[in-house]
Amino acid sequence: MFCSEGATVIVTDLLDEEGKELSKELGNPSEYFHLDVKSEEEWVEVTHKILEKYGQLNVLINNAGITGFLETNGPFDAENVDLNSWNEVHQVNSNGVMLGCKYAIKLMKEKGGAIVNISSRSGIVGIPTAVAYASSKASSRNHTKSVALYCAEKGYHIRCNSIHPAAIMTPMWDMMLGTGEERKKMIKSIENGIPLGHFGEPIDVAYGALFLSTNESKYITGTELNIDGGILAGSEATPE
Repeated sequence: MFCSEGATVIVTDLLDEEGKELSKELGNPSEYFHLDVKSEEEWVEVTHKILEKYGQLNVLINNAGITGFLETNGPFDAENVDLNSWNEVHQVNSNGVMLGCKYAIKLMKEKGGAIVNISSRSGIVGIPTAVAYASSKASSRNHTKSVALYCAEKGYHIRCNSIHPAAIMTPMWDMMLGTGEERKKMIKSIENGIPLGHFGEPIDVAYGALFLSTNESKYITGTELNIDGGILAGSEATPE
């Protein structure tokens, strides 16, 4: 979507082959840089590359995130949560957002820009069996507001907002939904709790990110955009 609007898109990830392939699919102008969002050294390296080639950064979408279910041993319920697993989730979801904001500010403060942090509905409501994910996304939500106020106080003309998706059909759901008939039943059960009656698509989040990155949202900072089919408008706020 950003490419179609004329942006030069820099894709970053740990998965180098997939990242390079995506950049190739996007076509020019786009580029892939390796980046582990947990590593400050790699953020510094990417910052230098952007400065050398482009001289500035206009938009940062902090989109890296893990639930921990596939990446760590867990468990993640409030009574038995594993500390190492908790730390890994926070290093990606919380530290990664903090570092992204830190270095985006350095790249944007001369000419201004927009930061969009992808949080989650889980950053607003409690999730009894995913306490690390919920806590890390709440951290992202609150840090967004601190960054917004800091940049405003400094007169940097950098806006920072968060997006809170829920029930968006991405591969992150695969483990929870299962396969075959079980998957169909799970999807139907979840959709019964969504006011609009169906899962969202990644494009729905992309529209929100685009809006918060452009001049059409020039008077919006420190706020949160729920993209959840209406779930948080009522009492059906938990993911089950």
